Amino acid sequence: MGEWIGIGKRARRCYGFDEIALVPGDKTVNPAEVDTSLEIVGRNFSIPIMAAAMDGVVDVDFAVAMSKLGGIAVLNLDGVQTRYENPGEVLDRIAKASPQEATELIQRVYTTPIKEKLIKKRVEQIKQRKGTAVVSCIPAHAETFAKIAVGAGADIFVVQSTVTTTKHIAKEYKSLDLEAFCRKMKIPVILGNCVTYETTLALMETGASGLLVGVGPGAACTTRGVLGIGVPQVTTTVDAAAARDFFFKTKGRYVPIITDGGMNRGGDICKAFASGADAVMIGSSFARAQEAPGRGYHWGMATSHMNLPRGTRIYVGTTGSLKEILFGPAKVDDGSQNLIGALKTSMGSLGATNLKEMHNVEIIIAPSIQTEGKIFQVGQRVGMGK
Repeated sequence: MGEWIGIGKRARRCYGFDEIALVPGDKTVNPAEVDTSLEIVGRNFSIPIMAAAMDGVVDVDFAVAMSKLGGIAVLNLDGVQTRYENPGEVLDRIAKASPQEATELIQRVYTTPIKEKLIKKRVEQIKQRKGTAVVSCIPAHAETFAKIAVGAGADIFVVQSTVTTTKHIAKEYKSLDLEAFCRKMKIPVILGNCVTYETTLALMETGASGLLVGVGPGAACTTRGVLGIGVPQVTTTVDAAAARDFFFKTKGRYVPIITDGGMNRGGDICKAFASGADAVMIGSSFARAQEAPGRGYHWGMATSHMNLPRGTRIYVGTTGSLKEILFGPAKVDDGSQNLIGALKTSMGSLGATNLKEMHNVEIIIAPSIQTEGKIFQVGQRVGMGK
């Protein structure tokens, strides 16, 4: 598999969202009658779209708002919400910083120690307002933070890093035993991130209740430029979904795949589900919501790294309410609003009545899909030409 790129070295061709298209079949369905619900960790959510654990996207208010609309928003326990009693002041400073000083300011902001009492407080604030409390942290903090979060009433715990494997080698510190961690946790655990078939299988063996797939595709992430690593999201999702299906066939346990990053409009989300995703996680689209804490700005989780930032602050603007972004009515022409409406309409056009059927639609390689016939949109920088 793959083609020669030099003596003794093969490379496999991989695909991203802009390189494929979905093919309508021999039936269509009323979009109002398709089922877009997500079943994960024994619970049913009407929205199969998760808000990413980024400080410009999710705070307590956003998590509660997302819960009331039927979805999941993940709160970052390594971020400003647990470092500052009043994170709003810090977020104002980040929003007002010039592009030249933004990264250095973010690095400085994240040197303030995390306060364990704020972990407890944030989870309790979400639960007190009847929200679904889903929280995230890096592996190094998981043992400590999980005890606090579970005690405060968290519903789901996410352990997330740039690349997660079951074989982490380190002499400087003790690595997290993922299998032991999942086994002793009293609430479901989602692990991420990975991009290959083999690693997906290995992470499923730990007992994880869901997996995040994708390395470096986020709008504010610079991992691919800084480290040169990553796999385009269509290939990542297809490979991970194949591992999920094999694991279910051999072990009898279905572990949902969550495509994380690289989607900024409805069509990308539809392609992720057609590639095999059970859910998607997005950041930049939600950073545009009026309820988002970033004041129209968005930055990657690794932006704050003191020696090697792998993210940057970007301006995405504020385009509408969270409800408009999810359900419309859309006020923009680029597919970044009414994401659920786009998904339902796509499913109806493809003849898929639910997300499982969406996994089986035909996909074609179509590098001209974004440009064919769009000369005026490109020239005028509107719609698909932005």
